[in-house]
Amino acid sequence: MNESPLSEFIKAYDVRGLVPQQLNAPVARAIGAAFARVVALPEDATGVVVGHDMRPSSPELSRAFAEGAAANGLDVTLIGLCSTDGLYYASGALDRPGAMFTASHNPAQYNGIKMCRAGARPVGQDSGLGEITAVAQSILDGLEPEVPAATDVTPGSLHEEDLLADYGAFLRGLVDLSGSRPLKVVVDAGNGMGGHTVPSVLADLPLDSVPLYFELDGTFPNHEANPLEPENLRDLQKAVVEHGADIGLAFDGDADRCFVVDERGEPVSPSAITALVATREIAKEVAAGTPAADVAIVHNVISSRAVPEIVTEHGAHPVRTRVGHSFIKAEMAREDAVFGGEHSAHYYFRDFWFADTGMLAAMHVLAALGEQERPFSELVAEFDRYPASGEINSRVEDVTAAVDRVLAWASDDATQDHLDGLTLGSSTGPMWWLNLRKSNTEPLLRLNVEAQDVETMSRVRDEVLALIRQDS
Repeated sequence: MNESPLSEFIKAYDVRGLVPQQLNAPVARAIGAAFARVVALPEDATGVVVGHDMRPSSPELSRAFAEGAAANGLDVTLIGLCSTDGLYYASGALDRPGAMFTASHNPAQYNGIKMCRAGARPVGQDSGLGEITAVAQSILDGLEPEVPAATDVTPGSLHEEDLLADYGAFLRGLVDLSGSRPLKVVVDAGNGMGGHTVPSVLADLPLDSVPLYFELDGTFPNHEANPLEPENLRDLQKAVVEHGADIGLAFDGDADRCFVVDERGEPVSPSAITALVATREIAKEVAAGTPAADVAIVHNVISSRAVPEIVTEHGAHPVRTRVGHSFIKAEMAREDAVFGGEHSAHYYFRDFWFADTGMLAAMHVLAALGEQERPFSELVAEFDRYPASGEINSRVEDVTAAVDRVLAWASDDATQDHLDGLTLGSSTGPMWWLNLRKSNTEPLLRLNVEAQDVETMSRVRDEVLALIRQDS
């Protein structure tokens, strides 16, 4: 039984709902039928590819979706257990639209669907998801049949195919780790899909891997599979130090994001990882004969100032865009950018159909470390230039009033732009900038601050937080 209209849990980028109250087999089947009619069939696709994570509800839900798509005439390739970037690989390699059943890092009672067009092109609210929602709701409400009336549709087939080895081989073909010095690596899969993909991708490489929580368990018995929260990195940090490891890697539930811990157990900023990988991709393009000035690297508005600085220092072209994968992917395609990175540890590659893959970013990091002798903390120091607050959320009832107070606080000569929320920056004195973005779903303001030095960052952070929370 579905207790909620689909619009309550189909968001801007994907489906994310409670099981079974919101997302269940009949709902998944209706969404599969709608996906076929809105996305696949208009593109003349003859088939779709469907994968799922380790959550207990994922096999049933993904099968129901596949049946809905097959009823509308599509042949469905079921690739079974996979990471989200494994699904993107399948969509790109097979040139088919795809659907991944996962709720990423959300708690165990949730599940969801990430959908894409052929070639891993995104499906979002403005690129088909809104229409999918409307058609699926009509099917569930009995206003239209699962298969359009007055059509002669031959149901498609369902067949299973394991693409994990192909996915691993493809990634290893993009980053050569064969010449790396031996490295000891601790990997925390958080009981998520990294436990399935990491052994295959990193097999036979010069790595001594120490696995943490590789057992697939969608109830997440050890910690949430969300490395963005500091408490979920503590086991990895401890293990890196205890094992004398060179580096630590943490993946989220569907293993499309990767976080890095250095040999001291200290977390490394995703902006620093973005800058590091960017320099490698720029160098790769230049070695292939592309002038550096023709190489574009995409970053979002709350990435460190160091990212565009370093890209520019390497002769390439930084492109600033809004936060969110649909904006990053669209900008990358528009610019034919070779690489893009976000503060949330999503990393996007042109060689991976402009889609995000934490595993490929991790391989670049391992290659960068293994190609030289310094510890990772020293290697990455040149990419981590400025103190930052990280993202700070404040519950604010009157968001507009809070933003107006911050605007009044800023000096008249402060720079400002509104590409994504409000970004203010210093025009004199020590460098600082801040970004305020409001949540689309909650009365929250998200603050990010970065500055030339710790003192300036702390001052700006504390003064602005006091203004934001004045009426709280």
